[in-house]
Amino acid sequence: MKKLLGALILMLTCSGAYAAEGGFPLDTAPFRSNDLSALQNGAKLFVNNCLNCHSASSMRYNRLRDIGLTDEQIAKNLLFTGEKVGDLMTVAMTPKDAKTWFGAAPPDLSVIARAKSVNAGPSGSDYIYTYLRTFYRDQAQATGWNNLVFPSVAMPHVLWQEQGPHTVTTVAMHAAEGEHGWERITTVHDENGVPTVTREPVPNYHGHESSVSRIVPKNPVQAAAFDNQVADLVAFMTWMSEPAAQQRTRLGVWVLLFLAVFTIIAWRLNSVYWKDIK
Repeated sequence: MKKLLGALILMLTCSGAYAAEGGFPLDTAPFRSNDLSALQNGAKLFVNNCLNCHSASSMRYNRLRDIGLTDEQIAKNLLFTGEKVGDLMTVAMTPKDAKTWFGAAPPDLSVIARAKSVNAGPSGSDYIYTYLRTFYRDQAQATGWNNLVFPSVAMPHVLWQEQGPHTVTTVAMHAAEGEHGWERITTVHDENGVPTVTREPVPNYHGHESSVSRIVPKNPVQAAAFDNQVADLVAFMTWMSEPAAQQRTRLGVWVLLFLAVFTIIAWRLNSVYWKDIK
């Protein structure tokens, strides 16, 4: 029992440390795993944008029947290079070519939503939702793009046209060299990725080092529509990571109800069995 309690405490401690040191704060992804229209739109976005470089080799196209698509709809709208409905979601690009072009082979996305989850912490859905919405232009990067969640990421911003132009402002507090105390460093990346850096001494600062970044879209309406599309994409990727999750959850409710009823019955039987024994 002590070992079990110790393991639970260690798990929570590690999760708390991750949440405190995880860098850019994660936004909560809208829950749409029960919305078939959102899942279908997410499947379309995934095939049209993600499946060009990333594979989903643990998922077959015909499994999309579970989100309300027919084989005819799958073949007409999601298969473009001669695949069959029963095929796995793979890509033609080899790992060797991917490493040559991007510096690293793009990861398989079959269970990425589960892989990015943290015990008692942020979900993988929150990670992907925030990651896809925090790209910004940066001329210092080879691809011309950077990311607030994953700095110096090799992946370019595939959905940049849908998101629209935006600027990123980062305000960081750093301990200055010498006897100058602290300084505030403000870095602004404009729509073209050109940075502007200003430094301001803060002699009476008594806090700690910090960094806060903020994205300012040029067209808030377009950015809101983009966030909605990303929410659908994330919902599909979350469903893809465990297609049986909803069925498992529903079954779990019935199992807990059965155990609750069985516990009451067992308790009453125990009382009756021992009632004559003092």
